Amino acid sequence: MAPLKITVIGTGYLGATHAAAMAELGFDVLGLDVVPEKIEVLASGRVPMYEPGLEELLAAHVAGLPGSTGRLRFTTSYEELGAFDADVHFVCVNTPQKHGEYACDMSYVDSAVESLAPHLTRPALVVGKSTVPVGSAERLAAKLTALAPAGEEIELAWNPEFLREGYAVQDTLHPDRIVIGVRAGADGERAEKLLREVYATPLGEGTPLVVTDFPTAELVKTAANSFLATKISFINAMAEICEAGGGDVVKLAEAIGHDERIGKKFLRAGIGFGGGCLPKDIRAFMARAGELGVDQALTFLREVDSINMRRRGHMVELAREAVGGSFLGKRVAVLGATFKPDSDDVRDSPALNVAGQIHLQGGQVTVYDPKGMDNARRVFPTLSYADSAIAAARGAEVVLHLTEWSEFRDLDPAALGEAVTDRLILDGRNALDPELWRAAGWTYRAMGRPRA
Repeated sequence: MAPLKITVIGTGYLGATHAAAMAELGFDVLGLDVVPEKIEVLASGRVPMYEPGLEELLAAHVAGLPGSTGRLRFTTSYEELGAFDADVHFVCVNTPQKHGEYACDMSYVDSAVESLAPHLTRPALVVGKSTVPVGSAERLAAKLTALAPAGEEIELAWNPEFLREGYAVQDTLHPDRIVIGVRAGADGERAEKLLREVYATPLGEGTPLVVTDFPTAELVKTAANSFLATKISFINAMAEICEAGGGDVVKLAEAIGHDERIGKKFLRAGIGFGGGCLPKDIRAFMARAGELGVDQALTFLREVDSINMRRRGHMVELAREAVGGSFLGKRVAVLGATFKPDSDDVRDSPALNVAGQIHLQGGQVTVYDPKGMDNARRVFPTLSYADSAIAAARGAEVVLHLTEWSEFRDLDPAALGEAVTDRLILDGRNALDPELWRAAGWTYRAMGRPRA
């Protein structure tokens, strides 16, 4: 039997990774995007974002590259996609937050389905991977039936993604679970069988498979992100209490983390979460709950969001206090621009938000990040940027550690101290060793920890 043919619609962070991983698993893959520049980059075997291991995976499979399997191609044409005559079509487009609202913007998903449907002339499976409000799959299934020439022979499944930036290749090829939402009856059985074939390799490695209905599959991603966001905001709320009461949030987190019901992960207090998923997903979840008439069920997420945003302002206050009450004329070094390490993603980055706030209040801010400099410049072109941590810290009266890159953890405090005006560091991620920095003559402060 010939291997399945797969298309991936949307080749951003999720889609590019998924397309390369499907080729790695042995399938013939055609990736589609409406942005020609993005397709041009991917077709050359390069990646338009930083993701460890992804460029190597592309190089191994993109057609036309030396030594590649040739199993992966890219296009901007839905006509070419239709001619590819695939068995499975994955929809991996973005679902951002609507401007001025909490709700999810479904326009990209709707556009993808409407553009794909006219080319579905024989039985096929469409699989949604985008994070969508509960109830979307049923609506999209009806749209496919109405618009596709093959009509009711087109099946839909929902297969949420759980990628972590920095680990996306690993999470796609060796996921910790696979969730698929299908309809009851024969249609759902066929969809499940096809997806079991798609994911045969990870399933053979022991990856758990959860088969459920459409609504539950749609809820899994937002429920998971809401839980993680709640855990992060909880420990940040505890940091506020520790600061007021004289406690140490790091020791508090260590103590409660030994309880296996709680666990140690996501209990590092700091300036909070950001990125393209957690903030917009919890807000969209709240908006959808309101539409369903159960808004009180997620009222707590408003406080989760509020605590998270409050941490950014608190770091700005700590920095202002550290430089004497005003940023005017003060030089501030910021280590980190991305929302997390091992990524170049600056979407809703707490680090860049703090840097921007200080700049707007008159501070002379210089930023350094190992991978996020180009994206940061596009978002905040008025900030100053340096090509190393030492260069960013030169002449600074305070250094802010805001993204926990290993490069920053490995810094020599003595060497950095030679560059600054004042050896004062604010650790916004509680990731540095206080004793090491204090031994080198630095005043070390961190959120939720004693000052000495």
